[in-house]
Amino acid sequence: MAQEALMDSLSSMDVLGLIAGTLTTIAFVPQLVKVWRSKSAKDISYVMFILFIAGIILWEIYGWGIHSMPVILFNVITFILGLAILILKFIFDRPAGEATKTSK
Repeated sequence: MAQEALMDSLSSMDVLGLIAGTLTTIAFVPQLVKVWRSKSAKDISYVMFILFIAGIILWEIYGWGIHSMPVILFNVITFILGLAILILKFIFDRPAGEATKTSK
């Protein structure tokens, strides 16, 4: 019953947005897994990811402004994935000696 109501309230453009959001969000998962497994993010640009995350925040604000569930939903998820990659880059890019000093 609730599923039927949800499908009735979604326009074809909302469905298109959900598909697009799913694909572009899933695209970050392999990069996150690779960084985590290799414990290296040396090939990832700080500037690119900081600008990307800033853009995602603006998309999120825009999504709330236009009340678009696909924009809101997938930008929250993409923000989390992008932020996770950026945090791992900060962690893995620290010099080995620095990590030892802070853990003592």
